[in-house]
Amino acid sequence: MAVRTFGQGAVDWEERVDLARLRTERLARLKAALEESELGAVLSFDFSNIRYMTSTHIGTWAMDKLIRFALLVRGAEPVIWDFGSAARHHQLYNPWLDHGGKEGEPTGARAGISTLRGAFHPDAGIAEDVAAKVAGELREHGMGGEPLGVDLAEMPVLAALKAEGIDVVDGQQLFLAARRLKTRDEISLLTQACAMVDAAYEELYGYLRPGVRENECVGVVSKALYDLGSEYVEGVNAISGERCSPHPHVYSDRLIRPGDPAFFDILHSHLGYRTCYYRTFAVGSASPAMRDAYTRCREYMDEAIALVRPGATTADIVAVWPRAEEFGFPDETAAFALQYGHGVGLSIWEKPIFSRLVSPKHPEVLEEGMVFALETYWPAADGWSAARIEEEVVVTADGCEVITKFPAEELLVAGRKYWTVGGELDTRREAQSHLNTRAGRGER
Repeated sequence: MAVRTFGQGAVDWEERVDLARLRTERLARLKAALEESELGAVLSFDFSNIRYMTSTHIGTWAMDKLIRFALLVRGAEPVIWDFGSAARHHQLYNPWLDHGGKEGEPTGARAGISTLRGAFHPDAGIAEDVAAKVAGELREHGMGGEPLGVDLAEMPVLAALKAEGIDVVDGQQLFLAARRLKTRDEISLLTQACAMVDAAYEELYGYLRPGVRENECVGVVSKALYDLGSEYVEGVNAISGERCSPHPHVYSDRLIRPGDPAFFDILHSHLGYRTCYYRTFAVGSASPAMRDAYTRCREYMDEAIALVRPGATTADIVAVWPRAEEFGFPDETAAFALQYGHGVGLSIWEKPIFSRLVSPKHPEVLEEGMVFALETYWPAADGWSAARIEEEVVVTADGCEVITKFPAEELLVAGRKYWTVGGELDTRREAQSHLNTRAGRGER
């Protein structure tokens, strides 16, 4: 793999991310996957798949609306039907979508709208219009009788496509197969996204102390990321104290107290490329139970990373992780995503998936160019503390490279130091118990 530099701005004196190459190589991989399949075309309503196919973006507000759709027919160029004036914007500023059609005919960027998650009146014919547009393209290219892969869609649209005589099948697997290996520019953007989270954790570590709330920590991280140019902060999972075990996967307004564990997952997008990046801290002090939990959590992570190389499988990785029953859950479904791994790219859960729920019986082979996150978790013996660590790795020719750089080899303690007349206060929880009694001082 070529040596990379991760400056975010374009310069003439150093090779960095080549966005034209990014667009070209992504589309080429999708076309190759389509050629190798039995499909005549793929139709996408998914925001990430549309971006991979067409290199268009109209704002994160559109991610869950199912309002835009894009089509790639075998042997042809992609066509996107986009929201109102966005199509005109694409025609002006996205030259890669200008396919040089006949005079007066639209190019690959066209106006169109789907059903707005059912908000349009069912009798307005919107679903039928979507199906007619797609069917017209398929027939023009001689693919009207071939299967059409669709990633996700609303029921009225699926019904309208079938009414057009189109054989609709699952197309999501084709998109995920194309996106499974990352190009050099995708890896650079994913690394830049992680570097921005490195900086956000630096801000958070300096801010974290007793008396702040989980939601305030979310604000600190979000501001740091947006200041650095983040396109979208999807979420900051801020969990502290007794909320750590079991893991609730959502932040609250809880006040952080002295001696609390606190773990965070930072998910954001840099030019579309995402992060999923946990770190755990102790605030003020760490109990023996918390320190032990962190050590075990880190050991599971290190054992997994040591196995990552081309030819290894997801089954090999999960084999070094504990079974659900070993940390208090009845089965792997109940413990899902605690000992876990997943591909990262334009979305945070891509191929391959690492989990004892599926990987032992359905292993996936690791290949150079994969980028994925590995997550470990361990509940402390005290019944309420827990540790959570996540590292993102790039599979290289002979192993892997960790691209999440904020320190996590040992448990970090955040918050100020305290001083007494006798010197620095020992803030370990066990050191503060009954100090002013004879028993606490070890006297009889």
